[in-house]
Amino acid sequence: MKSLKDILVSVSYELISGSLENSVQEIHFDSRKAKANSIFFAIKGTSSDGHNYISQVIENGCEIIVCEETFENDKITQIKVKDSSEALGLMASNFYDNPSQNLTLVGITGTNGKTTCSTLLHQLFMNLGYQVGLLSTVVNKIGNVDVKSTHTTPDPVELNRLLSEMLLAGCSYCFMEVSSHAIVQNRIAGLKFKGGVFTNITHDHLDYHGTFQEYIKAKKCFFDVLDKDAFALTNIDDKNGMVMLQNTKAAKYSYALKTPSDFKAKVIENQFSGLVLTINGTELWTRLIGDFNAYNLLAIYGVALLLEQDKLEVLTVISKLESVAGRFEYFQSKSGIIAIVDYAHTPDALENVLKTVSNIRTKNETVYTVVGCGGDRDKTKRPKMAAIACELSDKVIITSDNPRSEDPTVIIDEMLAGVEGQHFKKTLSIQDREQAIKTAVSMAEKNDIILIAGKGHETYQEIKGVKHDFDDLKIVKELFEKLEK
Repeated sequence: MKSLKDILVSVSYELISGSLENSVQEIHFDSRKAKANSIFFAIKGTSSDGHNYISQVIENGCEIIVCEETFENDKITQIKVKDSSEALGLMASNFYDNPSQNLTLVGITGTNGKTTCSTLLHQLFMNLGYQVGLLSTVVNKIGNVDVKSTHTTPDPVELNRLLSEMLLAGCSYCFMEVSSHAIVQNRIAGLKFKGGVFTNITHDHLDYHGTFQEYIKAKKCFFDVLDKDAFALTNIDDKNGMVMLQNTKAAKYSYALKTPSDFKAKVIENQFSGLVLTINGTELWTRLIGDFNAYNLLAIYGVALLLEQDKLEVLTVISKLESVAGRFEYFQSKSGIIAIVDYAHTPDALENVLKTVSNIRTKNETVYTVVGCGGDRDKTKRPKMAAIACELSDKVIITSDNPRSEDPTVIIDEMLAGVEGQHFKKTLSIQDREQAIKTAVSMAEKNDIILIAGKGHETYQEIKGVKHDFDDLKIVKELFEKLEK
C-alpha cells in the first residue's frame, strides 16, 4: 500500500475533492480493473476516452480518479491534471519507488534496429558478467528469464513493474526499445535514462503520426528530455541523425560507417558466414550479416564504451554474439537452398536485407522474395515495398502478412500497384501465406535464396482480429525436411 500523497510527488495537479491521505493498493487505466483502494486514470486515447467510464469505475468501488475533465461527485477523490497519460507515467514510477533511478537504463529508438540493438546489448552485458534486463518487441527478459512481450514498449504500469522486478532480481542494467507510439503516449514519462540511441528513421507508422515530420518529431522528443548526466548516441549517416541531438541536454556522441564520427566502422568482408569489419581501427569477425548489422554492432559498441566497459573485452564478446530471432535468420537445406527469415516490414528494412543478399550472392542463383504488408497500418508503404522487392529480386510472391481487420486481397492489390510493367512476369500473388512459402520452396533449386520477409520472430498470423498459429521459420524448415525425404 502506498500513500496517495507520495504517489503524487513531482506531478502538477489540482485536488478538486477528497483527500490525499488515501492508501493505494493498485493503479489502473483500464476501467474494468479499477476497484476499491485503486486509482483510475481517465485517459483520452485514439479509440476511446477514459472519462466516459468514470461512473462505471465508481460503481465498482474506485474512489480515486485522475482526470483532465472534472465531474460532479464530492465523495470521490478527484485529481485534475493537464495530461492523464503523463500523470500515469509519473505516478506509476512513484508507485514502484522509481526503479529507473536505481538501474542504468538505456533506450534505443529508430525505425529499424531497435530490437537487434537492445537484444545484442542484453547479450553483451550478460556475457560481461552483469545481471541485465531487456524490454523488446520479441521478449522481455529479467536476466535469462523470459517474460512475454505484447508491445514494443509496455504501458507505464507494466513497465515500472518490470523494472522493479529487475531490481529485485539483482539487475544493474536494462536495455529497452522506445517506440514512437510510446513517446507520444507518455509511456516513458517518469523514467530516468542513462542514455539514448538513435538508429535511423525511415517510412513507417504514418497511419498513426500523420506525416513524416511528426514521426521525426516523436523520435526527437525522447532525446529532448534526456538529463545532462545522460548520453545521446546517434547514427549520423542517417540524414536526420543530427536532428535528434539539436535540443538535448545529454552528452552528444555519434557513430557511422560513412561519416567521421566518435565510433566508426568499416566493412571488410560480408558473407553468409558473417562480417569482417574494423571498429575504431580494430579488426574483428562477427556471426552477424550485412551492413545494417554493422551499424547495429557499432551502436552497441558505442553504448558499452559510454558505460565505461573495457574496449578489448567488449570487442571479444561482440565477436561471439548470436543473431536475434527473426532478424536475418539464415539457414540452408541439405539440398543447398538458402532461406532467410526477416522481420523487414518497412521499405527501408526490406531494401537493406535484399541489398545485403545482392552483395553476397554470386549472381548464378535465383533470389525469391515472399513478402506482404500488415493490415490496419500505414497503407502508403505497400506499393513501395512491392516495388523494392521486384527491383532487387529475381522472383517475387506477394502474399498476406497480418491482414488484421482488412481484406487481404485489397492489401495485395495495393502492393501490386507498385509493380512496374517490366516486372509483371516475375511477380505472383498468392493470398495464403503458407502456400506462398510452399510455392517459393517448390520453385527453388540448389544455391537459390528465398527471403521470407515481414513477420520474422512472430509465431502467429492475425486475420479478422483472431490470432492463428503461424511461424515462417518453422514452416520453411518443415518444407525443407519434406524435400529431403
